[in-house]
Amino acid sequence: MGKVLTSRNDDYAQWYNDLVIKADLAENSAVRGCMVIKPYGYAIWEKIQAELDRMFKATGHSNAYFPLFIPKSFFSKEAAHVEGFAKECAVVTHYRLKNDKDGKGIIVDPDAKLEEELIVRPTSETIIWNTYKNWIQSYRDLPILLNQWANVVRWEMRTRLFLRTTEFLWQEGHTAHATMEEAVDETLTIVDLYARFAEDFMAMPVIKGTKTETERFAGAVETYSIEALMQDGKALQSGTSHFLGQNFAKAFDVKFTDKTGKLNLVWATSWGVSTRLMGALIMAHSDDNGLVLPPKLAPFKVVIVPIYKGKDQLEGLSETALRIKQELENENISVKFDDRDTHKPGWKFAEYELKGVPVRLALGPRDLENGTVEIARRDTLEKQTIPQDNIAGYIKNLLEDIQQGIYNKAFKFRKENTFEVDDYKEFKEIINNKGGFVLAHWDGSTETELKIKNETKATIRCIPLDTIDEEGKCILTGKPSKRRVLFAKAY
Repeated sequence: MGKVLTSRNDDYAQWYNDLVIKADLAENSAVRGCMVIKPYGYAIWEKIQAELDRMFKATGHSNAYFPLFIPKSFFSKEAAHVEGFAKECAVVTHYRLKNDKDGKGIIVDPDAKLEEELIVRPTSETIIWNTYKNWIQSYRDLPILLNQWANVVRWEMRTRLFLRTTEFLWQEGHTAHATMEEAVDETLTIVDLYARFAEDFMAMPVIKGTKTETERFAGAVETYSIEALMQDGKALQSGTSHFLGQNFAKAFDVKFTDKTGKLNLVWATSWGVSTRLMGALIMAHSDDNGLVLPPKLAPFKVVIVPIYKGKDQLEGLSETALRIKQELENENISVKFDDRDTHKPGWKFAEYELKGVPVRLALGPRDLENGTVEIARRDTLEKQTIPQDNIAGYIKNLLEDIQQGIYNKAFKFRKENTFEVDDYKEFKEIINNKGGFVLAHWDGSTETELKIKNETKATIRCIPLDTIDEEGKCILTGKPSKRRVLFAKAY
C-alpha cells in the first residue's frame, strides 16, 4: 500500500484530511461544505450514537423527532438566540420549481412563494418550545426529558470534514422543569455524562467547565462544556450543556400551574454533541500510520488475515480462523475474517493499520503446525506469537489494556502540555510556539478576554469546574483574580 499520509509534523491539517479520506471515513460532496460519511466512518458514528443513546435512556430520557423547518417568526421571539444564529441560517423562500419558457432550464416558480419563510434547522430550541406550550399546563406534565437524533444546517464559509461542515449530524436534548434547581441539576448531569463518555469510550481526557459570557450559547444563562486537547496543541470543544433559565419559556409563553395553584414559567435546558466527536477521535489518538481506534468504538475489534499459497492452504487456515472467530464472538468481541483473494496479506496489514483496527491476527501454515497465531496491536504496533489455546481470554484482556493504554497516552500528553502561567509575555510565547492548555488568571472582563483573543488567537475554553480559588493577578491587566481559567487556541 505504501506511505499514504502526510506526516503530522510536516503538515497537521493535511495529515488530518489525508487520514479522513484514505481511511474511508468521509469525503467532500457535490454540495459545497457538506460531506458524505462513508460506511466505515458511519459505523464508528453508530457506535458513538448507540453508547450515548444507552446513557441518555439510563438517565431517564426518551427520543422524539421535531421538524427540520422552523418558521422564521419563531427565531425573532428570543433576541439573543436569533442574533447568535442569524449569520448561519439557510432560508427556504419558495416551494416549487418550473421549466422556464425562455429556455433557461429549471427556475424557481415566482408564484410559489411561501407565506412565511422557513429556516432550515440550525438548532431546535424554538420549534420545541413552541410545541412544549401545548404539552405543559400543570406540574404533573413536568419534567419533560427529550432527546432527538437529527441533522442540522449552519452555513459555514470555511469547512473541514467532521470538524465544521454546513450540514452535520448530532443529538440535541431539550428538557423542561418545574424548578431552577432541577434544570441546573439536569445541565450538570449531562456535562458529567458527556465527560464519562469521552473518557470511558473515546479514551479522551476532558476538562469540564463553564463558558464565559462571550463564549456562551446564544440564549443560555450558563453553558457548560467538555474541552479536549488535540495532538497539535489545539483545543476541541467536544460537547455542551446549556442552562437556559426561563428565556425560552418567556419567549413562547410556556407556563404551568404549580402544586399551590400558582402560575409559573417553566425552566429549560438543552445539550448536544455532534459528528465533531469523529474529528476529536481522529486527532486525539491517531498517528502517521493511520487511525488508532479505542476498542470500544471500533467497528470491529479484531481482524484475522490468513497467509497462504493456493486454495488448499486457505481451506485449512479458514477452518482454524473461523473457529477462533467464533470463540471471540462468544465473548462479544467483533471480528472480521478477511479471506479475500484480491489483495495480498501485506496490503491488508497496511489497510487495517490505516483504519485503526485494534488487534490484527495473522495465521499461516506454520501457525497451524505449531498451534500459534501472530498478534499485532494497533496502538503500540507491537507483535508477538501466542498459542491458540484460550485466545479469547487473552484478547479480551488485551483489548482492555489497549483501551486503557490509549487513554493513558492522551492523558500524559495533556499533562505535559498544560502550563500554569503568570506572565503575559510567557503566555504569548507558549500559545504561539508550543500550544496546549494554559491556566492563567483573568480579571473577568469581556474587554480583556477579547483583547487576549485578538492578540494571540487564544480563547478562554472554560472556567474549569474543579478549579480551586487562588488569589492572583490577570496576566494582561494585573487586576485581581480569584481563580485560573483555561486558555487555548481552538478548532
